[in-house]
Amino acid sequence: MTIHTILDILALLAGVGISKLIKPQTPFISDEDLRYRYYIVLILGVTLGAFVVGTLNTFVSLENHTIGKSVFGALFGGILGAEIFKKYHHINGSTGAYFVPSLAIGIAIGRIGCFLSGMEDYTYGIETSLPWGYDFGDHILRHPVQLYESFAMGLFFIFALYLLRYHKFYFEQKAFYLFIGFYSFQRFIWEFLKPYESIIMGLNTFQLGSLALLSYSVYFYKKEDKG
Repeated sequence: MTIHTILDILALLAGVGISKLIKPQTPFISDEDLRYRYYIVLILGVTLGAFVVGTLNTFVSLENHTIGKSVFGALFGGILGAEIFKKYHHINGSTGAYFVPSLAIGIAIGRIGCFLSGMEDYTYGIETSLPWGYDFGDHILRHPVQLYESFAMGLFFIFALYLLRYHKFYFEQKAFYLFIGFYSFQRFIWEFLKPYESIIMGLNTFQLGSLALLSYSVYFYKKEDKG
């Protein structure tokens, strides 16, 4: 079992544990059958998104065209699936707030696994002369972008707990859109520090997706105000 797999399992366990401790007093979808169908669609979206976006990036950026997976793609696919499901079943409002703490801490832990995996994970940064540059195994000091993202997600985890504790109504209405906005913004920035090939206008696969998610988060954040 690789260190990446171990950290992924820890991330999953942490996320599940937090979801057991932090959950809404009343289900966000009252109909139990509809709620379980929502979860099924969510899981399908997460799975397909992870492999489609991850594979797209490997095809664009690597000579060895292999099947890839991506946490960004998982988020993207999950959101797409959830919003289509909500639209079809006329479900209004945010259904993702209580996923936020688990997502934030899960990504924070998972990125440490990416960092410890070295060159094979292909999430390392470009060369840097900064004192915290890290040698991932090719004798080049690189940006430890995985740790940048891990730190950012750790901070958002703390922020999410603060909102839940002191501003619960706001948390339930806005936290998911705040999380997606913050995640996509910081991801867009970190991608400039990675050696991925660009697709258009100097932007890579994840940056284009980040712009889409950022637009989504702003639109639905404002829509909640109007609703």
